[in-house]
Amino acid sequence: MGRDKKRSYDEDSSSSSSKVGTNKKPHSSSTSNNNANPHQNSQNLQEKGKKPSAFVSYLEVPNLPPKVKLLCEIIANTASLTVERVLEDTGIRVSQEDVEQVLKLSYGFPGPAVKFFRWSGFQLGDKHSPYAWNLVVDLLGKNCLFDAMWDAIKSMRKERLLSLATFASVFSSYVIANRVQEAIMTFEVMDQYGCPRDIVALNSLLSAICREGKTREGREFFSTAKDKIRFDADTYAILLEGCENERDVNSARQTFSEMVIDIGWDPRNVPAYDSFLTNLLNGPDGMQEALKVFYSMRERGCYPGMKFFKFSIEDCVRKSDSKGAKLIWEAMAWRQGCRPDTEMYNSMISLHCIVKDFDFAKSLLDEMVYNGVFPNSETYNVCFHYLLKSRRLKEASPIFTEMVKNECVPNHTNCSLAVRIFVDGGDPYTAIKVWRCMIQNYNFDLEETGNLLVGGLHDINRLPEAIKYAEDMIERGIKLSSSTLSKLKQSLSKIGKLPVYDELLRKWKSL
Repeated sequence: MGRDKKRSYDEDSSSSSSKVGTNKKPHSSSTSNNNANPHQNSQNLQEKGKKPSAFVSYLEVPNLPPKVKLLCEIIANTASLTVERVLEDTGIRVSQEDVEQVLKLSYGFPGPAVKFFRWSGFQLGDKHSPYAWNLVVDLLGKNCLFDAMWDAIKSMRKERLLSLATFASVFSSYVIANRVQEAIMTFEVMDQYGCPRDIVALNSLLSAICREGKTREGREFFSTAKDKIRFDADTYAILLEGCENERDVNSARQTFSEMVIDIGWDPRNVPAYDSFLTNLLNGPDGMQEALKVFYSMRERGCYPGMKFFKFSIEDCVRKSDSKGAKLIWEAMAWRQGCRPDTEMYNSMISLHCIVKDFDFAKSLLDEMVYNGVFPNSETYNVCFHYLLKSRRLKEASPIFTEMVKNECVPNHTNCSLAVRIFVDGGDPYTAIKVWRCMIQNYNFDLEETGNLLVGGLHDINRLPEAIKYAEDMIERGIKLSSSTLSKLKQSLSKIGKLPVYDELLRKWKSL
């Protein structure tokens, strides 16, 4: 691991500007050779292609304190060689909190940021907060300035400020830079820096590896470490979540089997069960295998969390599998404290409306309120839409009344559909109610639906209502079509009321 090798540094502008030391002026790059360090000579500290494409900028954060904003501007727009002089010329005094805030927003400018850290240290009497030190370590690591990062770690060790959070940052930086082995080597030497190499540290390393889509490498490390450290539930949960994110069902099965053998069944191990069952949905037998494992878990008093149930329902909706969805819904009822939310109810209601199981969909709608989960606009619109398409007008009408009462407006498409279908179905009263709702809530694309209503009322011999709503349309600036006007003219002519038509036509022409 290079424990006995002296580390050297490239004296380029990026690396030299990033050397850390708050209690002295810029110092030599030479270091002692008795410090274990997994990072050996890097040919170029600022490795291209390894640096994250974007960091959070102070320009993206609203309402920054003026002092913090000014300091960030100086760091972002001043070269490393002159930034300390520019900072000194401002006369600004900083607090520990100011330093932390500025560092968080200066990841894109590591050289000037570290110079700022050193400059502010003179003001603070070298009493930076542990959090500020950790930010410097993270900032350097995320920019692949690993030599300078280790300089900062050594300085922290002298101040007795190192913690697991420091090494968690190092793990993450190495893994993001595709240097997993160096992250593992860092874990191997962290006890030499006063931080225990325990299961919490191991889980932090595994989490960093798996989070970046490198679960296979995480499992390899897991296999070599099992004889040295006793794993816990979190270890397996991290690996199983990594397998889930990478949709690696085979590795998940193997990891789950190892977990059961190693630590047994534990009702508290919900994250592991949640990830494993969710991942099984990606397998060839998907729902069937997931339910089989779920029932086995349930017999042992163990359950997954809500994630599995949500993903299962979504999977069933995609496959129009109402039978599977009902099985999942019933399984969820066994899980104490595991109640579906509005989104899950909406998915279930939508699925059963699609397959025309309206009785079950309606029972879910009633069940929602009983369980303290209230329908929203999407809930009602889904029910309303499919009831209309299936011409179940006696059920659609009360749904419309209920949704409006609960201040949920039918969407534009449903309003247009409802007016047409209620008119065609011989229910002009509900058609008129929907139209009134539509013109109250929408001011666009009303012409087609308005003409459909007026024409429909005319066709079912409701001429007075047809004239009334034709006049209302004209007053609202909604254009009547020539075919609608022609229908009204013929009917009014037959009953000797052409003057009514003439007045209507006059208003129409004045638009």
